[in-house]
Amino acid sequence: MSGTEQYDLDAYLDRIGWRGERRADLATLRGVHVAHVLSLPFENLDPVRGTAPSLAPGDLMAKMVRGRRGGYCYEHNTLLRLALEALGFRVTSLAGRVVVGAPAPESRPRTHAMLQVEVAGEPHPYLADVGFGAPGALLLPVPLVAGGESEGAGRRHRLVRLPHHGPLELLELQVYDRRGGDWAGQYAFTREPFAANDFEVFNWFVGTHPRSPFTRRPYLQRTTAGRHLCLDGARLTETLADGTVTGRTLTDETEARRVVAEEFGIDVPAGTTLLG
Repeated sequence: MSGTEQYDLDAYLDRIGWRGERRADLATLRGVHVAHVLSLPFENLDPVRGTAPSLAPGDLMAKMVRGRRGGYCYEHNTLLRLALEALGFRVTSLAGRVVVGAPAPESRPRTHAMLQVEVAGEPHPYLADVGFGAPGALLLPVPLVAGGESEGAGRRHRLVRLPHHGPLELLELQVYDRRGGDWAGQYAFTREPFAANDFEVFNWFVGTHPRSPFTRRPYLQRTTAGRHLCLDGARLTETLADGTVTGRTLTDETEARRVVAEEFGIDVPAGTTLLG
């Protein structure tokens, strides 16, 4: 990867297959958002190799746009922020606490990145997030306001207020679990803005610390129309749009590399062992 390469909006939009208008309006925001999710996989192969991935625009271009690689939340949402700013949107970076499997939001550090996007003519900003590696992640941005539900591309989300002692409103993004018939929390956050150097610190910790789940085993996600694939260690799981889940365990390194290349669209870096 080359840190000297500059950000290239044309190359990014070509990579995600966006052919629509280049305007700072809601239609463009929605179109670019879903095109990004359906085109670029989620993966942590750099942290598995003991390296925090670079967030420099040139390196993101070389890895995710010009190369057959994906990234995790810091990479995905940095790349989207650069595109939205180039299109004329006003974007603020936010940080949240993942609540999936957590007893309380405060039990987790702020390690997830997402974006607040201002859209001219809209009464509220939008929450945009193309880097949450889960079957129920946002496909489309949602109004950043508590109350009400948003449904798009077959998924339902809502933002709810959580009680806490801080001065800012604490919001939790929830997804509707069609199989369980209930709402499930994804992450909680306030609208305090975070700077690029904040995410450099988060990225270093998540990408290198031995207690980080992303340094322990491969964790890959790929969302396509009607299907979500996940490789968690050696376990390959497929989730269909109707909620049907099937899975199997990969036992052969050659097969695992073939699955990653063909199903996830990722070229495994040299020296990386998937099944360890």
